[in-house]
Amino acid sequence: MEERKKLYLSRTDRQIAGFCGGLADYFNIDSSLIRLIYILITFLTGIIGGLIVYIIAWLIVPHRPPSQKQQTQQN
Repeated sequence: MEERKKLYLSRTDRQIAGFCGGLADYFNIDSSLIRLIYILITFLTGIIGGLIVYIIAWLIVPHRPPSQKQQTQQN
């Protein structure tokens, strides 16, 4: 049986809270791409809305437990 993926804040790939790094890890893509998309969406929809979403995600999404190893992208 395959283990279900969970979204966590990144402890290693972070600029502010680790939310974009955690999303990149969850979807297994480059975190810079996630950050660029998030910034673009934030500016296109209004800066305040993007900040509120980020803060809410920061408060709701848990940190990865230290016992679990974070995936690393090897290219």
